[in-house]
Amino acid sequence: MQLARPSLHVPRPGNAVVPHYRLFTLDGDESRDRRGRPETVHSSGAYATTGGVPVPGQRAVPAPELLCRGPLIRDLRAGGRPPGGEGPRRLLFGTGDLVVVSGLPGSGKSTLMRRSVPGPRIDSHDTRERFAARMPRLLPYVLYRPLVRLAHYAGLRRALRAGESVVVHDCGSQAWVRRWLAREAARRGRALHLLLLDVDPGTALAGQRERGRGVSRYAFARHRRAVTRLLRDAEHGRAPVGCAGVVLLDRPAADSLRTVGFAG
Repeated sequence: MQLARPSLHVPRPGNAVVPHYRLFTLDGDESRDRRGRPETVHSSGAYATTGGVPVPGQRAVPAPELLCRGPLIRDLRAGGRPPGGEGPRRLLFGTGDLVVVSGLPGSGKSTLMRRSVPGPRIDSHDTRERFAARMPRLLPYVLYRPLVRLAHYAGLRRALRAGESVVVHDCGSQAWVRRWLAREAARRGRALHLLLLDVDPGTALAGQRERGRGVSRYAFARHRRAVTRLLRDAEHGRAPVGCAGVVLLDRPAADSLRTVGFAG
């Protein structure tokens, strides 16, 4: 797939170039600012691409924040950042919106949420750890897994009924959870956003080993198929049903994030 050519931006004071991330609407049209100027470059019906290019002797710095609104796909992976640049430090969504974080098991979803989500977050791993702290050490997880899932979805239901902006952990294969969240977002007149981590299987498996727990080969293969499908659709300008927008992250972009929140 041919990527759009980088755009050159005038550097700000301080010998640095602030990256600008191009945005694409879900139907492939250009996104325009208030003055009618194009903010995107269409590239084979694909996805957001690149940003500011440092001039010689200058360094690229991460954009302080990125406001995520509207039916757009934002690609913050390596192809969507300036050479040597990082992703934004803050991702901000509209107040009342919902965000679902998806990716392979071990890709860093829980780590990202714990580090960057200051507000309400619903993560099944947090629920599992609370149960594990109360269970006998030698009791296999499989025996109390149904209780963990029940408590997890009960907590999610409470957060949604409270009308909160919430960030939700999703393994990628639970399409029914995204449909549930999409219905809730539509009911409250807000938007559902997908934050999708693009991490290769080897890195994800290493992440599972590092945290000391993993999933079966069958489960990992199922998650891999689901995440691959989500990535492929996003790269062709298609968001999951009910999602107003998609943000694609690789590991460096995820590591750069310090805040995933809501404003305005």
